[in-house]
Amino acid sequence: MLQIHEFKETLLNHRIQSSGPIPTILDSEGVYPYESYVETAERPDLKEYQMVVMENRFISIKVCPDLGGKVYSITDKKSGREVLYDSGAVRPVRILPRMAFISGGIEVSFPISHTPVQIEQVQYKWEQIDNRLYLWCGEREISSGMHWTVEYSIGESDAFLTQRALFYNSTSKKQPWMSWSNAAVPAREDSLLHFPKGQVLCHSDQLTTIQWDSEKYGLLKQHDRMSGYFWEKPECNAFGVYTPSLGCGLYHIADSKQVPGIKLWTYGIGRDERWAHVSSLGENSYIEIQAGPIVDQSIKEELEPGEHHVHTEYWIPSAVPLTIEEIDLPQVQLIPPNVIPQFEWIERRKVTPWMNLLQVYESQNKNDIPPAPSLVENIWPPSGMEDLGDALNWAISVTENEENEVWRYYFGVWQAGTGQFEKALEVLKNVSIDWARLVEARILIHAHNSCQEAVKTLKQIKSVSLSLHPQVVIERDIALSHLGEIALAERKMWLDQVASLEDEELIERKISLLYDSGQYEEAHELLESRSFSLVHQRYERSKLWLDLQKKLGKKIDKEFPGSLGEDRLAAFGQYRVFEG
Repeated sequence: MLQIHEFKETLLNHRIQSSGPIPTILDSEGVYPYESYVETAERPDLKEYQMVVMENRFISIKVCPDLGGKVYSITDKKSGREVLYDSGAVRPVRILPRMAFISGGIEVSFPISHTPVQIEQVQYKWEQIDNRLYLWCGEREISSGMHWTVEYSIGESDAFLTQRALFYNSTSKKQPWMSWSNAAVPAREDSLLHFPKGQVLCHSDQLTTIQWDSEKYGLLKQHDRMSGYFWEKPECNAFGVYTPSLGCGLYHIADSKQVPGIKLWTYGIGRDERWAHVSSLGENSYIEIQAGPIVDQSIKEELEPGEHHVHTEYWIPSAVPLTIEEIDLPQVQLIPPNVIPQFEWIERRKVTPWMNLLQVYESQNKNDIPPAPSLVENIWPPSGMEDLGDALNWAISVTENEENEVWRYYFGVWQAGTGQFEKALEVLKNVSIDWARLVEARILIHAHNSCQEAVKTLKQIKSVSLSLHPQVVIERDIALSHLGEIALAERKMWLDQVASLEDEELIERKISLLYDSGQYEEAHELLESRSFSLVHQRYERSKLWLDLQKKLGKKIDKEFPGSLGEDRLAAFGQYRVFEG
């Protein structure tokens, strides 16, 4: 018997701190128009999240539309076992692209690796069609303008979850994309890694190619560090993890023509397990088993205007270990792809003002024009809204004075967010509000390499508070550092004004200043005296440490100090939208 119900579940929720007022344009640690984050509160509060549960007599599936539409739980009713990793809290950690990754469950990413809305609410609807329950989650994505829907479904006699993804490019330009389904399962020393034989790309401290051998690699305790594995030539297309001490496991299978990508991610047993702990309530680790329509995460595909993409995959919980070569591809009758719901822009706090503007622009009633979003709220105009430029131009034409200035600022931001940097500079230079200087400087530094001009631009900021925001101090110091010795005194002056702040990126800039001033011992001491928070795929502190070791003639160990808080992975994968 099929059942579905909705309810609110109260979860422990750790709040996150925004990076600051500079839009995430040309940001190597962000993706425009989303905010990025720099830290997570240690003490959680309580927050209600929308949950939808689908079940039959074999399996129960819980999905959370308020967390990007992720599968929150899969329960094998026969054994009563939960097969997915439960982090115990919504505790975002710093992993690209938004620096707000949450572990646990199954995340379906789009249009970049690690979906930018995994901490956001998305739209959903459900329906029973014949003897099958369908739950659809999705939205129109605000950075690209593309539509995505993930469909979860179960039939009356299914002991597995069917997952189907639909992507559609309704914009006028071809759009790059990637997508991976990422399931987190509990990690124990006895966890069995059931993956196919074949050629595998290993992403660890270096990139190597290996032949997967179950006797050599098939037990978690055989792995002593964080590593990712991408199957290049698998002998079969099923894989999974089974943990005898827990009495449960999860397996995945798909048609290799639709879903050729197979990935295993592990922190291993030992030093790197702490990286799993920072996203959870307890000190438990997890393994990620991933699949996707692209072979590995260094590649992106493109959708042409008007083009659709659809792929299907299956998740199979099990109370006993399975032989992957004997797992058959389920034969499931699904509704045609052309009737899968496609969602529009969602009324989210940082999207709704722009939806309202577009609506009023269509009516051309200037009396109904909404107030421009407050500058201090970091509500930046979505690059994925192609018509927003015309709407902003219209708002400029029908408003005056300060309101007109704010709309012109947002028009310049939108142009920069869509890659029109020269046009953006032309607009912004005639906007008097301080926030315009921030975007101008960002473009001058990262698109023009005009650091001297960027410094002059930032000097025009009238607000002392805005000038001393850590993000602005950091951006200014980066620009000044390119000017050489002549700028050392000015760098020190600005950094001294925020000297009591324990902001980690400010501390990095202080170390950089000491280094550039030739104070290598002091820089080395400050760097090694800190215990920095953990951040994936960022290596600024590691580079500083390595340079200081060389300057001081110290031994260069193979491993960087763990206190630097940066992972030990070789650079790989298109995690960044912009490479600074």
